[in-house]
Amino acid sequence: MLAAAHKIALECKGFLDDAEGLRLYELAKTHAHLGPVLEVGSYCGKSAVYLGSGVKEAGGSLVCVDHHRGSEEHQPGEEYHDPQLFDREAQRMESLHELRRTIRRAGLEDTALLLVASSQAAARVWTTPLGMVFIDGGHSQAQADADYDGWAHRVAPSGILAIHDLFPDPGAGGQAPISIYRRALASGRFDALETTKTLGVLRRV
Repeated sequence: MLAAAHKIALECKGFLDDAEGLRLYELAKTHAHLGPVLEVGSYCGKSAVYLGSGVKEAGGSLVCVDHHRGSEEHQPGEEYHDPQLFDREAQRMESLHELRRTIRRAGLEDTALLLVASSQAAARVWTTPLGMVFIDGGHSQAQADADYDGWAHRVAPSGILAIHDLFPDPGAGGQAPISIYRRALASGRFDALETTKTLGVLRRV
């Protein structure tokens, strides 16, 4: 990964560990030939820089799906609310401008397609097989299930399904992401690859 892009990723707002990000970069670079790489939940662009850098090296495309109104934990009064990302006119959280800034700074404007929509709305109209899907959207059980149901079947054969924030111990974190990881394994459509910290990685069989 180019040093300049890596620096931007490290500086960007977000909750992705660097080791996890570098794994995403390698996965995107090596699977972009199978189809576009798509992420659910872009926030301010940290994961998009890692994914987009890998995709760019492979000559592929990245699709960033996010409604940019934030997940439950980003709302006023919640643990991860950021006042700098609050649109006072709309009285709602807004991260699109930060994502656009990050994508521009990282030189990814010709690589990344920003799809401003909910995961469910985007999945309803999507038909192209995907080389990789990275799920890091809302962490409620209902939203995690919707992300899995909308996108897992779009992963091309030999493609990658990556899911962030896996916590085997319920005391360490929410269980919705790991529940859809387990669903993927139980479906028989995916094999588990090595996990990087809280980043689960599966390959479509």
